[in-house]
Amino acid sequence: MRNWPLTGLRVTTPRLELRMPSLDDLDRLADRAVEGVHDPDTMPFVAPWTEAEPQERARRTVQYHFTQWGTWTPEEWVCAFAVIFEGEVVGTQAIAATEFAVIREVTSGSWLGRRFHGRGIGTEMRAAVLHLAFEGLGARYATSAAFADNHASVKVSRKLGYGDDGIQFHSRRGEPATTLRLRLAREDWVARPGFEIHGLEPCLPLFGAAPTPAAPDQ
Repeated sequence: MRNWPLTGLRVTTPRLELRMPSLDDLDRLADRAVEGVHDPDTMPFVAPWTEAEPQERARRTVQYHFTQWGTWTPEEWVCAFAVIFEGEVVGTQAIAATEFAVIREVTSGSWLGRRFHGRGIGTEMRAAVLHLAFEGLGARYATSAAFADNHASVKVSRKLGYGDDGIQFHSRRGEPATTLRLRLAREDWVARPGFEIHGLEPCLPLFGAAPTPAAPDQ
């Protein structure tokens, strides 16, 4: 799509494809949300969207992506991919930034259908957006955050080289909960074999990452 080149953006890994979701992908992503994302006795999200009734959860899943597309600017964007594993939509992985052209920092967020947990998919899909951020967009830093008891998310970050970046507190189900902040610098990032970015060049201006034109001769 000439006026919205993000539809052609993909990141591929040895097992996964991350792509901007089609309408059919969004339907299948909503199905994953209905099936369940985490143990009902836990809440890994600051915004407890998974506590909604199944059909409301499905609708919110679709609307979230529409909202991100509709509010995208080079100064503030959320790039939320559908994650494809063995031909099936299994979850979503996003990176986001504010004033990326200046700060060169991204943050990430994701969820994975519960029946796909425990296969290393969460680590691989995060590594995919780190590849996009550092190799494709020229980011300087990537950050993440997770509740201290969200051991799976923290483990993914540690495995990929993130270090501690402080703590903060959020209200969770009416109680204070500690959030761990984590940070990965470009120089500490290790590129993995078999990761490729497709269709990025026409998207660069939308990310605020267009190459700076050479200064004219004086």
